Amino acid sequence: MATATDTLYLSELRRVWAGQTDSAHDLPHVQRVWQSCQTIAAAEGANLKVLHPAALLHDIINPPKSSPKRAEASLLSANYAIEFLKTTRYPHALIPQVHHAIHAHSFSAKIRPESLEAQVLQDADRLDALGAIGIARCFAVSGQLGRTLFHPTDPMATDRPLDESTYALDHFQTKLFPIAQTLCTPKAREIAAERIRFMHSFCQTLTNETC
Repeated sequence: MATATDTLYLSELRRVWAGQTDSAHDLPHVQRVWQSCQTIAAAEGANLKVLHPAALLHDIINPPKSSPKRAEASLLSANYAIEFLKTTRYPHALIPQVHHAIHAHSFSAKIRPESLEAQVLQDADRLDALGAIGIARCFAVSGQLGRTLFHPTDPMATDRPLDESTYALDHFQTKLFPIAQTLCTPKAREIAAERIRFMHSFCQTLTNETC
């Protein structure tokens, strides 16, 4: 059930995102990340008071994947989020923690998560790149960028160099499978292991159907 603060944060997100068409970074993505934060926090003891706005606002500034500002997205989102929170009744003492969690969540930003809450948000966001949802999001983004789904005769790059800029499926090996090694919390690593097993099964099925 949505709370008043859910409504507050999501209303601002919808307002800023008006007209946005990024199906990989949409409202369901944000809600899944928040759900994963709650699951991980319950196991690891993280502060949901920090994670709630951090999760729901972590992608509020969302430049296109092809934009030169893409690497700055987490910082831009963090800056926007804290200015917005200052206009609400959110505890000002926690605002720096929200800023760090959002800034550190991005893979491309390469910011080390220094707090447990930052680790949880980073893990939750990365988990959404794995499993069935991760597969769907990968192909959605690749379609936006005009990439081919997979190499027609060697989909798993057995006898060719990986080329994720051309083939969406190559992104599994160059980035998605290695994500599990970057996760900070035991609970996230447990969830990731099952999702990666599914992705390997998907790859095997795809190979069987095409070769």
